Amino acid sequence: MSRHLIGIDVGTGSARAGVFDPAGRMVATARRAIALHRDGAEIAEQSSADIWRAVCACVREAVTQAGLGADDIAGIGFDATCSLVVLGPGGTPLPVGAHGDPDRDIIVWMDHRALAQAGRINATRHPVLAYVGGTISPEMQTPKLLWLKENLPATYAAAWQFFDLADFLGWRATGSLARSTCTVTCKWTYLAHEARWDAGYFRQIGLGDLAEDGFARIGTEMVPGGSALGAGLTEEAAGELGLRPGTVVAAGLIDAHAGGIGSAGVRSPHGGVLTRMAYVFGTSACTMASSREPLFIPGVWGPYFSAMVPGLWLNEGGQSGAGAAIEQLVALHPAAAEARQRAGAEGLSLTDWLAEAAARQVETPAQAVRLAGEIVVVPDFLGNRSPLADPQARAVIAGLGMERDLDGLIGLYVAGLTGIGYGLRQIVEASRARGATLDAIVLSGGAGRRPLIRQLLADCSGLPVLVPDAVDPVLLGSAMLAAAAAGAFPDLGGAMTGMAPAAAVFMPAEGAVAQRHAGRFAAFETLQAAARTARGLMRPASAGTLSESGR
Repeated sequence: MSRHLIGIDVGTGSARAGVFDPAGRMVATARRAIALHRDGAEIAEQSSADIWRAVCACVREAVTQAGLGADDIAGIGFDATCSLVVLGPGGTPLPVGAHGDPDRDIIVWMDHRALAQAGRINATRHPVLAYVGGTISPEMQTPKLLWLKENLPATYAAAWQFFDLADFLGWRATGSLARSTCTVTCKWTYLAHEARWDAGYFRQIGLGDLAEDGFARIGTEMVPGGSALGAGLTEEAAGELGLRPGTVVAAGLIDAHAGGIGSAGVRSPHGGVLTRMAYVFGTSACTMASSREPLFIPGVWGPYFSAMVPGLWLNEGGQSGAGAAIEQLVALHPAAAEARQRAGAEGLSLTDWLAEAAARQVETPAQAVRLAGEIVVVPDFLGNRSPLADPQARAVIAGLGMERDLDGLIGLYVAGLTGIGYGLRQIVEASRARGATLDAIVLSGGAGRRPLIRQLLADCSGLPVLVPDAVDPVLLGSAMLAAAAAGAFPDLGGAMTGMAPAAAVFMPAEGAVAQRHAGRFAAFETLQAAARTARGLMRPASAGTLSESGR
């Protein structure tokens, strides 16, 4: 096949499109910002119309930039955050907040309004929960649906379809109501290994009406990622995207899982698909590891069957705040304004400038850990997703002095990065304790693009970090979906091999640096445990307030 493929990624802050040739080389890319509405720390909403406009604009720009026409595109693939889209009859948007604005029809993945609902669901101890690491998260869809039913009953009752965002994009492009096995298994409690919803679970948690109508509002047809949807692009969608009607559209994946598809098969002697953990480091962080048999790992989501690689089980971990946690951390420092001004003058983001400043102070990236001194950061600003499964957890910073200068800020930044890395190490250790074989980490995501960060992640986790060469693994993963759907390869596994890039390797440091990280990791876990103890000590005095607020 000589025609090209388009991978489309919708993240938290932007939509991106990449045009790829059949060998996996990206020839053009474009990006558009999307709006994020924050009404308080726990609320995050978006607009499906805004996202679709951004998708159309970046696809048109990328195709033009590549010097191609509509007939040169064989297929498109979507990935997106695991956000909840709520549509009324005919696809009209419905409001998901008390504001009543129908244009805000998406509850974003990072929204934690459903903490109380998640707590009640977990108290049921229903057997379905064994397939989400034993504890459901407020970031998943059934707690959010229950919140809607209890707090916005008019919206809930009027809803025609509840979509995961990737499935919404597939429907918007083709009119198909098929859901991706990835989305419904990972975020909606669909039991893919048994090809069914568990009606008893929905009845027990208070969503029995979804079962009574045969699950028509959340999906009755499930297809693997990379399957062709419907008859391809509709006339309307093709016109908006600047593509040919009937162009093949692949069933999508959650964005992190697309990154896993695009990175797990990288050409490297360090491990293979079954012994590598994909690590997507962006606003949040996600880990994904495949296995032939199901592994039940407390605090790590899954095991999910065929959620990423068809025929394999998947365990998914990570943290709700990763890149966002580092940004929150450094913003607290007195020197942040000065550093931000210097970063702007050099055309860099604050965190990119800090990474470069830290690198200039050491001979090798592995030595950067000494800049942290005795500062230890547990960066759980948005709770701990894995392996503690504790959405109520919060950040802890120990070792701060009176420093107000840039060097103090750089040290705090490095300490925060090691906190992210130690969280990764905890997931690796929890996975190995339940039988996972892990030989390497494959890194993707914009927050991990600096060599210093890559080396710190290798040193903190104790595993080689592989970084795909000259390609964005998330966009590549979506293009692989398109390639499979368009028949460029026999299946998705063939696309993962045939379009795989080579990888740079960052080996974990040994000797004194490794010993320093061992001590810091022990301090990290000590602080984490102390924070849980402290929260328990304060709880009796505030229990009434917590109960009344539902938090």
